[in-house]
Amino acid sequence: MNCLWISRDQPFPPDAGDKIYSASLANALAEAGAAVSFLGFAATAGKPPTDSAVRWLPVTGAKHSQGRALFSMLPIAGAIHNTAAYRRALDAQLQEKWDAIVFDSYGSGWALKRYLATRRPLGGAAPVLVHVSHNQEGVLWRDMVRNSQAGPLKKLALSQNWLKVAALERFILHHVDLTTAISSEDATAFRAVAPERSTVVLTPGYSGTRQAARVIDGACPKRVVLIGSFRWVVKQENLRQFLELADAAFHRHGIAFDVIGDVPETLRAELAPRLKATVFHGFVDDVAPYFAGARLAVVPEVIGGGFKLKFLDYIFSRLPVATIAAAAAGLPSGIRSKLLCSADLAGLVAAIVSHIDRLDVLNDMQQGAFAAAGQLFDWRERGSNLRDAIVTCQQARAGAQASRRESGYRMEAS
Repeated sequence: MNCLWISRDQPFPPDAGDKIYSASLANALAEAGAAVSFLGFAATAGKPPTDSAVRWLPVTGAKHSQGRALFSMLPIAGAIHNTAAYRRALDAQLQEKWDAIVFDSYGSGWALKRYLATRRPLGGAAPVLVHVSHNQEGVLWRDMVRNSQAGPLKKLALSQNWLKVAALERFILHHVDLTTAISSEDATAFRAVAPERSTVVLTPGYSGTRQAARVIDGACPKRVVLIGSFRWVVKQENLRQFLELADAAFHRHGIAFDVIGDVPETLRAELAPRLKATVFHGFVDDVAPYFAGARLAVVPEVIGGGFKLKFLDYIFSRLPVATIAAAAAGLPSGIRSKLLCSADLAGLVAAIVSHIDRLDVLNDMQQGAFAAAGQLFDWRERGSNLRDAIVTCQQARAGAQASRRESGYRMEAS
């Protein structure tokens, strides 16, 4: 199977959930027997692993600015990547014969439109068109608009982007042959929009370290940890809203809060002066010491569904997890039952404060979640499932063509 994978960027360094998911799934598909060529803007830092089974095709040149992207009919995530250099690179690859073409995230929707407008028959069967989704993007941006505390002008820009995102997502769902969903909840929503198209659920895998055992005792400090990349406006809003409630409450109860990951300097400057319990550590090479020195991890994302890969980092590091219930989408019930789930941010903060010294409960949570996760998150299985779903689409298409030919023969005979 010869597969062209079209993404916004080369996923290196893998310092955000979408990059980890894209790189791991593409590599898993390659290891399942497909020849995968991955097209995306060249990484400014980081390189692909030397043992990768994927052929990496970096696009050179600068992206469009966000200011320019605001005037595009595309959402910002698509408009900034729809450059002349990327279009030339895409057109060159479309001269090749592909069995499948993957459009990674809604931000690659512009490339799908270009393919549909410019495709030329190269002989043989047309490629299976695949949309690798990371979320219900229209719903995510709707919730961003509703929950944002931004001023009127910024909220207007967010609203316009939401409408563009929702329209492009609908277009993609109706024009690809197969959509992958990161959770069963997302798959159900996609089938409701485009019931005539195929959908397969591919929750993330996990290839990191699995801590064999851990006991949280009184020597472990009263610390809570959050990891992530906070460059995206949605992640920034989630962090901002959580800190407005959590920092003062944590300070009153002697709880320290460690935020690990890339926080833009503008956001850090906005938040840091009024924080008392929170420490921004930025990107770190090794999160293990921070995990070992914490009693709880938190996933406080009220905006945005999908599957949060950080759950797996926490669970397999044997960290108890406190979260918003809606953020635990995609996790099996056996794992969710071992999380500290709350309906909203106020309840989440209260639950953390009330459980921070309940070491027996915390140990039961981390041990139970680790056991429930077990062998459920295998990237190799995800790669095989994606390959099989593409093959099923090919077979269904071949069967439909054969049926049409047979019908034609019958009509001629009659």
